[in-house]
Amino acid sequence: MNKIILFVLFMLVPGLVTASKPLAYQQQRVTLNGKTVDVRLPQGYRLELVTAALDAPRLISFAANGDLFIGSRSGHVYRLPPPYSESEVLIELDNYPHSVAFRRGEILIAQTDGVYRAAYKPGQKRLAPADLRLLAPLPAGGGHNSRTVRTGPDGRVYVSLGITGNCSDQYMGEGYDFDDRRGGVLVLDESGQQPAWQTFASGLRNPVGFDWHPDSGVMYASNNGPDHWGFTSPPEYFARLLPGSFHGMPWFQYDGEQLQRDECISSQPPRPATEVSLPVVTFPARNAPMAVSFVPKDRFINALEQDAIVALRGSWGTSPGGGAFGDPATRRPPKIVAVRFKNGEVQRVDDLLTGFQRKDGSRWARPVGVATGPDGALYFTSDSGMHGLFRLQKMR
Repeated sequence: MNKIILFVLFMLVPGLVTASKPLAYQQQRVTLNGKTVDVRLPQGYRLELVTAALDAPRLISFAANGDLFIGSRSGHVYRLPPPYSESEVLIELDNYPHSVAFRRGEILIAQTDGVYRAAYKPGQKRLAPADLRLLAPLPAGGGHNSRTVRTGPDGRVYVSLGITGNCSDQYMGEGYDFDDRRGGVLVLDESGQQPAWQTFASGLRNPVGFDWHPDSGVMYASNNGPDHWGFTSPPEYFARLLPGSFHGMPWFQYDGEQLQRDECISSQPPRPATEVSLPVVTFPARNAPMAVSFVPKDRFINALEQDAIVALRGSWGTSPGGGAFGDPATRRPPKIVAVRFKNGEVQRVDDLLTGFQRKDGSRWARPVGVATGPDGALYFTSDSGMHGLFRLQKMR
């Protein structure tokens, strides 16, 4: 009788019938900028270097007209019109323009100390620093100084930023000075005379990438765990961010099975352990997850529709302690992965593109930014080893 009931449930309840369709892979040997590398990628796809004329590129954004924009550590904001093989410097700035977003008639540029805006027309080739106006200041300072800006489905401006170090006493809440309100995602309230940041989600050590699920509209973010627990713990993770959610760091760490109080910080946690939101899925420790981008309908690989693509930059740390010294071959390798969803719920993590790290631990690239383009291809940046913009597209 139980078997009959179970069979009926599997037939009637969506999402219980099958899991996300697994990917088929192939090996490819390809020459990129004079270097021959071996990669493992989805069957029927090929990897190519679109352009190497980029200095320390970081996150990727596409404008409505199809132009591609890239922030950088070098101070350049790049504009690349289709087919993206020629880069132009849209503007050069002093304060680390890590990411770019758009809203009607404006470009938004996130620098370490704030989000700046300028009037912008599609196809415009150049901006001057004097064209920028501060939309809203951000907590600045050293350590995890990237700032990721995105315009949400609700039209509001969101920014992610990390705490300074492993155990910095910083929190997006009452009792903390403005410059210490770090570690999570902020949303901009523009209803008053002066725009003001409000906390959307807190307790994240360094949430570099975030995006919204195309169907549910729920925000998900990558998060870099701390370094002081060594090479195997705690895991990096992928989190569901809800309005007001608290993710525990640096006071609490999720070790893959349970939540633990981190003794590296002595201050009282701003919220109890019972209010900590656990990750929906984890990556191995020291993977350094970066950008997150959901695959929309009719883009890239059909089997990955509504799945999240995450760039894992790979750690500089080596085993056993995860510090700067040790055998480089033990470092976590860079890769690009897919977080697989079914009916709006996370199922697992699958590799998408691997082969960035050689057996001796050297890397030819480290992915940072990732996004699907209007042409259906997947684009990603590398800011180490081979700097540039890469494309994963279907073979013709």
